[in-house]
Amino acid sequence: MARVRVGILGASGFGGSELLRILLFHPEVEIRHASSRRLAGKPLWEELPNLRGATDLTFSPFEPAKIAQACDVLISALPHGGVAAQAVSEALAANRNLRVIDLSGDFRLKDASLYEKFYGGAHAAPHLVKESVYGLPEFFREEIAQARLVANPGCFATATLLAILPLAKAGILSGWVVVDAQTGSTGLGAAPTARGHHPLRADNMRAYNMLAHRHMPEILQAVKRVSAQTIDLSFVPHSAPMTRGIFATAHARLPSGVDGERIEAAYRTTYAKAPFVRLLGGASPESRVVARTNYADLGWTVLGDKCVVISALDNLVKGEAGQAVQNLNLMHGWDEKTSLTWPGTTP
Repeated sequence: MARVRVGILGASGFGGSELLRILLFHPEVEIRHASSRRLAGKPLWEELPNLRGATDLTFSPFEPAKIAQACDVLISALPHGGVAAQAVSEALAANRNLRVIDLSGDFRLKDASLYEKFYGGAHAAPHLVKESVYGLPEFFREEIAQARLVANPGCFATATLLAILPLAKAGILSGWVVVDAQTGSTGLGAAPTARGHHPLRADNMRAYNMLAHRHMPEILQAVKRVSAQTIDLSFVPHSAPMTRGIFATAHARLPSGVDGERIEAAYRTTYAKAPFVRLLGGASPESRVVARTNYADLGWTVLGDKCVVISALDNLVKGEAGQAVQNLNLMHGWDEKTSLTWPGTTP
């Protein structure tokens, strides 16, 4: 059987390079194009030396419509704010049978006013927003399998939702929910920035975009979808002195009569068939344990009416490229775990 032909837009960034690292060894996939706006014609390994010896591919010119015509699936690792939306729109117009997974935030939010508020402008392809499917496999697996356009969740949103959605689904999450989350420097992307500069980030912690991070509305949107409960979310992200990882701590108050046994049942029932969510019970996850893997580790503690849930994952894998491949597997009826089951390293 012929392999599925995949094109990657924005293949030289951190998300794109992780897609290449995973998909080069996927048994059902042929990478037909790995595009870059600045590196066309250059061998992949010259920009991404970790791929030396793994492929002879060169970067393709950035031509979304042309790439779409030569592929069955397009994965966009382009920036949000219209760049990704415009390219995806061009690609789908060029190939009506194309299926797309978008790693940006351009197709996650259904409310146009929220998109404009959090992403700073009008949407470049509003006609596609209605049909996009939110790509969190553990909760929307059936919709993803049928989708033409999947909006990959954000890394903070993935970690937060995996932590709190089992409570929402069980009808025991309401009121004020507080989430503090740390991220590694790769979350800022491959282009050097002052905030990501190593001497300023190492041995340092700081908060940013307090109560205003763009992943907040997609978190609230997903909570509303799985539950009649409403929450008042306080979300504060932090810049942590690590390269990769998301470490999110969620605090919630429980309704009267809800105890630790019911909390554990909610997590174990929700994730009984979720191969990439590992439940640690009362133990704390560690970011280094999930680094470079597609696993998310969850731990929780209950004391009286207080519940604390901790989630750890790799921002570039389960929080981005790995989750995109998980969605790709679901869209084609393959084993969800294909090409994604490698463990992390220790130390």
